[in-house]
Amino acid sequence: MSEAADENYISKGRYHKRTFTGFRKQDLKKEIAKWSPRTLDLWEKHAVSENDDKESFQSSFVRHVTSTLARSVYNIDNFSAYQATAHTVRDRLIKRWNDTQQVHAEVGLKRVYYLSLEFLLGRSLDNALLNLGLKENYGEGIKDLGFRMEDILDQEVDAALGNGGLGRLAACYMDSLATLDYPAWGYGLRYTYGIFQQRLNDGFQVEFPDYWLNFDNPWELPRLDVVIDTHFGGTVSRYTDDKGRVRAIWEGGEPIQAVAYDVPIPGYGTKNCINIRLWSSKPKRQFDLKHFNEGQYEKAVQAQMEAENITAVLYPNDNHMVGKELRLKQQYFWVAASLADIVRRFKKTERPFVDFPYMVAIQLNDTHPTLAIVELQRILVDIEGLDWDDAWEIVTNTFAFTNHTILPEAMEKWPVPVISYLLPRHMQIIFDINLYFLQNVERKFPDDRDILARLSIIEESTPQFVRYIEFV
Repeated sequence: MSEAADENYISKGRYHKRTFTGFRKQDLKKEIAKWSPRTLDLWEKHAVSENDDKESFQSSFVRHVTSTLARSVYNIDNFSAYQATAHTVRDRLIKRWNDTQQVHAEVGLKRVYYLSLEFLLGRSLDNALLNLGLKENYGEGIKDLGFRMEDILDQEVDAALGNGGLGRLAACYMDSLATLDYPAWGYGLRYTYGIFQQRLNDGFQVEFPDYWLNFDNPWELPRLDVVIDTHFGGTVSRYTDDKGRVRAIWEGGEPIQAVAYDVPIPGYGTKNCINIRLWSSKPKRQFDLKHFNEGQYEKAVQAQMEAENITAVLYPNDNHMVGKELRLKQQYFWVAASLADIVRRFKKTERPFVDFPYMVAIQLNDTHPTLAIVELQRILVDIEGLDWDDAWEIVTNTFAFTNHTILPEAMEKWPVPVISYLLPRHMQIIFDINLYFLQNVERKFPDDRDILARLSIIEESTPQFVRYIEFV
């Protein structure tokens, strides 16, 4: 193909396009066939992987100091050296990440999806150096450049994405999945603040905000084009479809956008590099110019502040009703965005939904993501048009659950009025699930009425509560 033909081809917009989920094998062949050999040769020529030896590291390190950080040998401290080292390691990491995601999409493997409200990842640079087998070469290379690797590793701030054992276990699971070459994704929230930083002042604990995103984070890849719409409130209406079935439509309410940030997770001694996708909350409309011009400055940014509050803090205080609503919003926002992403990836395989459990396994880390069960049922019934029983069969064969404790305070339950207000369609589905479940219980234990109250998803109190643990 000549250069003139290439220009004509490009002008029609047929070369470059974005795909969120990679290419399947048959799609990849079609895509490659569109490109001219000349263009493919150029991409292959310049897409040479960087080596992992000491000299290659030093070259990449200096390049990041001068280009990425805009500094020089006379203007760099330990923290800047950490940033340059992290970007150098990330370059190697992203190559493995891209290759892994393309292989998983091309082969069409069943994927594991791990939903956790916490991921206590620790310090990513040390973990990546160890897993990629680069610690010795890079340690020697950084020493020649005038730094100690121990000092550089100490500059990293822990990602405030977790609090304790539950979050650390989630991070360990992701490391293990990567190391054992499983095709897996984690899903969580990108908190602006952790719970708090603990400092001692005259022998007393003082709590300070844990703002860990106060500098460019080299370990996350912003996917600002991966945006999923969620919403709260609104109304539910009924209609009859062309098959005579009564269907529900949930519409209106408060729209919130989920923006994706990806965190590569390398395996140890393998080229497998999986992904944790974190969601950040944004409003559909960030700024109201009309209110601003009228001098109502707080109203001009009110929608932005309310939306961003959802991912502001890990575990907002729920001792008051406003806090309860925020925590429920946080949980639904996270599972709704994650399920939409998972379903979108599955639909690209062009397989029928009956195959969903054979391609998707979703692990729930404790009760926080329990609404994912209801959300998938809503997607299958209301959006994809499946019958209730067929959808529920898919849902029950897709999810698994990890319980961390049986202490009463860990058994989440939410007031029915709060769920009905924020998630009216989900409350209807919960009532339906509970009805069918209790009917089955009654058939098995016809003479035991007390067992119905003990096993019911709905706690009959004033007000009623939804008991999360009963779902799983």
